[in-house]
Amino acid sequence: MKKNLLTFLFICLDYLVSATSWGVFYYFRKVYIEKEDFQTNPTFFAGILIVPIIWFTIYFMQGTYHDVRRMYRSRALVLSFFGSVLGTFLLFFVFLLDDEIQGYQSYYRSLLILFGVHFFLLTMVRFFLSNWIVRKIHDGKNGFRTLLIGGSEKAVSIYNEILQLPKGNGNQFVGFVNLNGIDKLLENEIPYLGHADELEKIIAENELDEVIIALESTEHERLQSIISRIDSGNIRIKILSDMYDLIAGSVKMTNIYGVLLMEVNTDTMPVWQRLTKRFLDVLLSTIAILILLPVYIVLAIMVKVGSKGPIFYRQERIGLNGKSFKIIKFRTMFVGAENGTPQLSSENDLRITPSGKIMRKMRLDEFPQFFNVLLGEMSLVGPRPERQFFIDQIKKVEPQFLQLTKVRPGITSWGQVKFGYAENVDQMLQRMKFDLLYLKNRSLALDFKIMLYTVMIIFKGSGK
Repeated sequence: MKKNLLTFLFICLDYLVSATSWGVFYYFRKVYIEKEDFQTNPTFFAGILIVPIIWFTIYFMQGTYHDVRRMYRSRALVLSFFGSVLGTFLLFFVFLLDDEIQGYQSYYRSLLILFGVHFFLLTMVRFFLSNWIVRKIHDGKNGFRTLLIGGSEKAVSIYNEILQLPKGNGNQFVGFVNLNGIDKLLENEIPYLGHADELEKIIAENELDEVIIALESTEHERLQSIISRIDSGNIRIKILSDMYDLIAGSVKMTNIYGVLLMEVNTDTMPVWQRLTKRFLDVLLSTIAILILLPVYIVLAIMVKVGSKGPIFYRQERIGLNGKSFKIIKFRTMFVGAENGTPQLSSENDLRITPSGKIMRKMRLDEFPQFFNVLLGEMSLVGPRPERQFFIDQIKKVEPQFLQLTKVRPGITSWGQVKFGYAENVDQMLQRMKFDLLYLKNRSLALDFKIMLYTVMIIFKGSGK
């Protein structure tokens, strides 16, 4: 069964469970707690329609529907439990807290019945569905399209080990890619798709779910180069693990029959935090634009009076997944400052206007980028977007820089707070370390901390 069809089936069954559990609870509350006759009034039907939406919101923020083919039984149980707890309390405070009751025991009974009915039905349905999915995966009927990078003896060993598992883990190999142009030992087993130099093209032509890299985890430079090229956030990347990885606890297993492979997780931010982050981006940017409207007018006058030319400066930058967009800034340089050749600014740059120096110190020139956030091109916090000209230079020295394009660029960043504006490629590489560290530790708490430090820089005027 196709991924989208399976997701639709999951959603339909979750809706059926949510509506049924609310109907059962409503009947129990009316008949046994409020001692009334049960009637299917408009309130009952409104609950059947509205309540499942609340449950869906919780499930969606949990990441339940991200890839239901990986909904193994233990994960289904955990998601169902925490989702039921959160949803029960939310529905209680929204719909039930203002009910007229004889005592607080009625509240406790309502909570327990609502949780018990919903959790029981949800767990049963998801257990049977996930069990069916796991069986199909073990039978090789609903697996994950997998590319094996490497054609050496290591690659052959991984391939054979996966095939010989007592229960299949779902890997359906579409082919392999060799790394050195010589090793093609798998050519008689699975299709040879080309050399690693053509990775981007090969991945684009095949709808892949997983990539297994047959390199030791100690081969850091080669691994980093390959991972930075293929990591799109939609493909699971796995590499060989060594004894150090096992001792350090880097290898996480969800299948006791699985091969000792280490999954590369480049985004540690949970799904619910990513969704909340985007919601806060839109909300806070809208508020900022409304509040800062007088500041925009003052800054626009400063730019116009300070030098001839337009108020705003739009420049092409590289954003999420390598897509280009036009970043919006208040103009801080004289018109024609670059003369067609990309250049980085320096602290005493003669191209910067007098008003531009003030705005750069306080980061005021970045304020128009709230509009970029609303358009979905940027986030409030994230690695600063760069021009393709400089990215081409940086990736030759440090391929990991490409990982920064896997998330939305930000108005402010950890690198911007700690390092400030970069004056050359070497400084950009130094700032990159902070942004990579942010990428590996992304969280809403860290975002708030970076925004707080940015506000301090604005008021102190201590920006570099």
